[in-house]
Amino acid sequence: MSITFSPASVGSVGVQNPELATSFRRAQWRMLFAAMFCYLFFYTGRQTFGFAIPGIQAEFGVSKEVLGWASAALLWCYAVGQAINGNLGDKFGGRRVMSAGAILSFIMNWATSLSTGIVSLTAFWGINGYFQSMGWAPGSRLLSNWWGRHERGTVYGLYTFAAGLASVLSFVTSLVVVGYFQLDWRWIFRIPVVLLLLGGIAFYLIAREKPEDMGFASPHDEADDVTATEAAVDANEGSLARYRAVLSNWRLLVAGVSIGFQNAARYGLLVWVPVHFLGSNWAKAGATSAIDPRWISIALPVGMAVGAFSNGWVSDKVFGSRRYLAIVLYMVLAAVTALCMYAIPTTEIYLGMTVLFLCGFFTYGPQSSFWALCPDLVGHKRAGTATGVMNSFAYLFAGLGEPIIGHFMDKHNQTSLVFLVVAVCATSSAVVAAFIRR
Repeated sequence: MSITFSPASVGSVGVQNPELATSFRRAQWRMLFAAMFCYLFFYTGRQTFGFAIPGIQAEFGVSKEVLGWASAALLWCYAVGQAINGNLGDKFGGRRVMSAGAILSFIMNWATSLSTGIVSLTAFWGINGYFQSMGWAPGSRLLSNWWGRHERGTVYGLYTFAAGLASVLSFVTSLVVVGYFQLDWRWIFRIPVVLLLLGGIAFYLIAREKPEDMGFASPHDEADDVTATEAAVDANEGSLARYRAVLSNWRLLVAGVSIGFQNAARYGLLVWVPVHFLGSNWAKAGATSAIDPRWISIALPVGMAVGAFSNGWVSDKVFGSRRYLAIVLYMVLAAVTALCMYAIPTTEIYLGMTVLFLCGFFTYGPQSSFWALCPDLVGHKRAGTATGVMNSFAYLFAGLGEPIIGHFMDKHNQTSLVFLVVAVCATSSAVVAAFIRR
């Protein structure tokens, strides 16, 4: 797989001045890497919860279902925040909003670590979800300013790849805290997020909102952009008008339902797979294995990271930017691998790692195509609002899934049930995505 970009993507500067075109290309990559670097650390502020669940249960004496509602609080606050902060990214700029979110999430993670009970923990964790929502959509908005339509699949694939690596980082740092250093659950919310603070500061210092801020021409050919109305969008368009335009696009709403099921599958894995692998069965399996069973779960986010980049590339190069085809393909395969994972005995460690990698690969992969759809469907000038609206669907659905999975685990005392839920959600996502056809 090779990454190639067309010379036309640098805009009019490529025709008039080759040296200026080279400078612009370097600036494009700098903005992409700055956004990737910042988001690489964002998940240390919200995807560590699964590793804290055993410790929280032991200290506060609550059920998995109750902890599922605590997880849902973050996801739903994140969903509400996405609907708000995507628009704020369009209005005030992704650079400011994304950097502020990183710093504020750092503060709220520390507040969560100081919780004295499940009520305060849920409240702080929910507020953290809102601040976490200040990252993805505003960052996407900045990238849509710098990159044209025909490169969006690959660019968003790289951006989503960074998010996948962020999952790896959040898993690794959490395991280091509870495994290597053997600290209690509170330190899971204190140590990893130091990286998030540094990433937010670095992004603000390095990134610039749009090419015009650095003296470059826009890379967008309005005649070739996604909609005929894109060229007519007022640069000072109000928030209400942006929301009206986005919410009136039925394909975006269909995509929102599809990503909702996809994200329910994704967070089902991210939150409950660590609980599954930290269970007694896997601990016993580790006694006769060279692999510490606590580290098996790392295969999941590694697969997610690779899958995210691959799906963006596939949507551009294999399906000619028809994103829905890449989404349907990966979600069908996600359902298949989830069912395989459910059937694999916990004693089959190496097979389990392989299939878990594939499950993460196919479950998370379509996110890069979903995000590329946002500017595809409504134009780059409304990309932040569209991304926020779509991500609201994603996390509303994900929040519904958490207490349901926790309830099933409590009732049947079987952590592998998470994979059946994931299979159902992935299948539903594929069916809905088939109607996007864009």
